[in-house]
Amino acid sequence: MEMRQLGRTELNVSSLCLGTMTWGEQNDQDQAFAQLDRARAAGINFVDTAEMYPVPPRAETYATTERYLGNYFKARGNRTDWILASKVAGPGNGITHIRDGQLKMNRQHIVAALDASLQRLQTDWIDLYQLHWPERSTNFFGKLGYRHQDQEFTPIEETLEVLDEQVKAGKIRHIGLSNETPWGTMKFLQLAESRGWPRAVSIQNPYNLLNRTFEVGLAEIATREQCGLLAYSPLAFGVLTGKYEQGTRPAGARITLFSRFARYANAQAQAACSRYVALARQHGLDPAQMALAYVTQQPFVTSNIIGATSLEQLESNLASTELRLSPEILEAIETIHTEQPNPAP
Repeated sequence: MEMRQLGRTELNVSSLCLGTMTWGEQNDQDQAFAQLDRARAAGINFVDTAEMYPVPPRAETYATTERYLGNYFKARGNRTDWILASKVAGPGNGITHIRDGQLKMNRQHIVAALDASLQRLQTDWIDLYQLHWPERSTNFFGKLGYRHQDQEFTPIEETLEVLDEQVKAGKIRHIGLSNETPWGTMKFLQLAESRGWPRAVSIQNPYNLLNRTFEVGLAEIATREQCGLLAYSPLAFGVLTGKYEQGTRPAGARITLFSRFARYANAQAQAACSRYVALARQHGLDPAQMALAYVTQQPFVTSNIIGATSLEQLESNLASTELRLSPEILEAIETIHTEQPNPAP
């Protein structure tokens, strides 16, 4: 497993990161433990969670994922073997069950969220603490066409100041952004450097063959500022595996179970996906492994966040690290992308 430097820190993380958002909804604790054991045996040392998980977010399952992880660390006694990432939830997104739904990126909410996460995770520190999505209204979760709104939101200065306090208290080691824009990313970096506050070491945004919008403005920032991408949804909710081709809905699959996962289901995305799946099969490749390999080998990607609901899926995802896409396949991918660019942002 290739190891990559996390931002400008002393930490090296695996090129694949184990995602956990199905734990507590599609996976029980035993299955979560099995995934963690297999991932660690394969060389993965990076695991990503969030106070909001599992997804879809529900009051009945709130924070179950972090509890599973905490129980795992206690049972295995291997907390120091892992680089642990978690996130504080932002406002909106239909969430009313976390801190009464009045979520802010201010001192009150960040401290409350962090302390609760530490307790559930049964650890004294989180290696990478991320702001799950911006408090302000801007372009994320597939929203294009920025429309400015005059609104009050927690000043970034306040957010960084309280994060600085938590770093100094030893509760977190580094901070990261998620679902951020170029403006937001540079504002966080600028303020951190001018005020001596913690500098964001990563940005966790969606990136896959159907959604390469990260390349437009953020890829240059990620590279020049050493604030690398932690790519989520690299398989576009599983669409790029080919298992949903021709309207197939496998039992137990995410899109089959949850109607909210429609981001990659539009006609343009389905058409592009069919072309990527056909390309992989034409070259004797597994479509999922081709899609994952494409993401992992991008120079602005620090780690590719893989998720699985079974050990079989996890094994396939792990095998993607052995695949290096040829110039011929990369050229063919670019041809499809040029003809059908970002059909599911």
